[in-house]
Amino acid sequence: MINAMDLPGTIPVFPLPGALLLPRSPLPLHLFEPRYLAMLDDVLKTPERLIGMVQPYDAPGKAGQLHSIGCAGRVTAFSETEDGRYMLTLSGASRFRIIQEVEGFTPYRRCEVSWEGFGRDLGPTETDKAFDRPTFMSLLGRYFEERGLSTDWNSLKDAEDELLINSLSMLCPFEPEDRQALLEAPSLSTRRETLVTLIEFALRGGSNEEIMQ
Repeated sequence: MINAMDLPGTIPVFPLPGALLLPRSPLPLHLFEPRYLAMLDDVLKTPERLIGMVQPYDAPGKAGQLHSIGCAGRVTAFSETEDGRYMLTLSGASRFRIIQEVEGFTPYRRCEVSWEGFGRDLGPTETDKAFDRPTFMSLLGRYFEERGLSTDWNSLKDAEDELLINSLSMLCPFEPEDRQALLEAPSLSTRRETLVTLIEFALRGGSNEEIMQ
């Protein structure tokens, strides 16, 4: 496990629309672009092996701009395919706030970041004392049925609070801006509340533009 003293001031960032990484959660990635293969090669030479996942804005006039908050993950597994691509797993370490982008000679983007305000990310697994699991699972069942989604319901019922809420936040087919709201939730309880709001809104047939206003 990484501690606060090991977190560097500058990290490479991977802007990937719709990809959500949360602390203490795994995210599988498939790298094939030369710039990101170069990024991985450089990251593996560092003791922290951190890559910052961040959402790019998808709005007129904001092309290329990044959301200010992302989540860094440690490369914990990787393998190379026969045609030179990489399959890797990032394990969520801590969220960060972008201070500024760093100019340099790397083909990938790097940012100076601050880790302040995200101390709980490096702590123990969170619990949600106000979590009404039966009601939540009933709501989730209606959502999965309407969306034609399938899952291992026995595993979900037995999962710990954090694993359940974070896994659903990462896997449910939400829009990028909705995923950003889940990322920025300050606690597991507020993330669960945001997740419930998104699911209820989807069941009512509302548009993503309405919910994010």
